[in-house]
Amino acid sequence: MAGKVFFSVTMSLDGFIAPEERRDEPDVQRWMAQWMELQQWIFPQRFFRERLKLGEGGEEGRDNDIVQETFERTGASVMGKRMFDLGEQAWPEEAPFHTPVFVVTHETRDPWARPGGTTFHFVNDGIETALDQARGAAGDRDVRIAGGGATILEYVNAGLIDEFSIALSPVLFGSGIRLFEGVDAGRVALEPVRAEPTQRVTHLTYAVRER
Repeated sequence: MAGKVFFSVTMSLDGFIAPEERRDEPDVQRWMAQWMELQQWIFPQRFFRERLKLGEGGEEGRDNDIVQETFERTGASVMGKRMFDLGEQAWPEEAPFHTPVFVVTHETRDPWARPGGTTFHFVNDGIETALDQARGAAGDRDVRIAGGGATILEYVNAGLIDEFSIALSPVLFGSGIRLFEGVDAGRVALEPVRAEPTQRVTHLTYAVRER
């Protein structure tokens, strides 16, 4: 039985998943500070720290459980080229996915295998082909659309997402990259699956259906 296609992101209370794309100096420090504030709930989690090689220890509890569940349900991931480019510079040598990852790109490149089971495959003929390949690799586990926001939105508007989860973070950006900017709202309807507050964020999960 094929698994679900889902995405999970952290979003600010006013609907942004990243600060404005002004990564040029001197704004890079401001960009990083805002992004770290948005993601501050996940870095202390024990499972996340282990995956990113951030050191031993960390918090255990519901936030940690949800991070672990997200990784463990994922049999393969899909991401856009920009997210890959950023991650290629930031991920440790043992990239945190430990599954096949399919990168949607116009660039032709051989698969890139990393220690620990992550292999990046570069797909040149669109989001549906990338998803087909990810489904084949995932088996009966789920496929995660890892990001970034533009790639997630492409899959949402193509009707290819079954479920999504948002960690709603209690910060305000005022401007930046909106996850749902340009969403085909006339096509997508949502059914609540979970709303679970913790001390750090509120975890929201929705099933997606066509109107």
